[in-house]
This record gives sequence, structure tokens and C-alpha cells, in this order.
Amino acid sequence: MELKYEFYIGASTKQVWDILITPEGTRQILFGSVLHSTFEIGSDYSYIGPGQDGDETVHVYGKILAYEPEKLLSCTEHAGPSYRENHAEFESRMTITLDTVGNCTKLTLVNDQWTPDHPSFESTKASWWMILSNIKTLAETGKTLDFGW
Repeated sequence: MELKYEFYIGASTKQVWDILITPEGTRQILFGSVLHSTFEIGSDYSYIGPGQDGDETVHVYGKILAYEPEKLLSCTEHAGPSYRENHAEFESRMTITLDTVGNCTKLTLVNDQWTPDHPSFESTKASWWMILSNIKTLAETGKTLDFGW
């Protein structure tokens, strides 16, 4: 199983990267969550923000597999403990690459290597469209989309 998305964004790779990595960016595109990591290969990361366990809910966590600023982020992915008791048993890999195309950035996201019968595959498939659309909108307009939540 593989999910693949390609978006062309009218912004520089630095602008898009900052949205993906900085607390100011991630809070806006990932429902108030902040990305915590040293970004060293093999190090842990987590997206932490408001949720079922309060303001410090771990939504997603895993290990950094590859990291090149303004170019590449690849990591394993697990849903946080508040989503499933057996959260550590289910894993996928997320890889985001950024390429300059003219005066735009091409963002490619591949979410693959899913554990068989992963219970979050279908919901993730739907969520990525919203998150990626929000990244594009924020980079191009400075505003985020209102999903009514």
C-alpha cells in the first residue's frame, strides 16, 4: 500500500520547509501540534499538541530516517498512544521531498511501508489531502483553510 501526492506550491522551498518544520508552521497545518526532534538520523520525533490527552497529546511519533534541510524528510510513523492501545504495532513510512520548479516548489509526499491491516490507512488517505492543501494555502496566502473544526 502506498499513498503518493504531488503538489506545486507558489512559494520557495525555504517557505514550504519552514511550514513543515518550525513550531509556527506546524501549529497552523497540524491542528496546533509542534514537531519535536533533533532531526539526527535515527533520532526520535513526535508531533505534540492539543488532543484527547490534553495540550501535550502525542499525535504521531517515530524515528528520523533521512533529513536534508529544505529538501528531504523521511521517518517512520506511528499513531500516538491515545489513538490505540497497540499503537507501536502499526507503522508506516512518510517521505517528503521538495524540489524547485521554476519559481515554485514541488512537494512530493509518499506514505508507504504500511504494516499489514493498518487500521489508520483509510483515515490517513483522507487526512493527507487536507494537510497538503493547508500547506499550499498557507505558503501562498499566509492563511490557513477553515475546516470548521
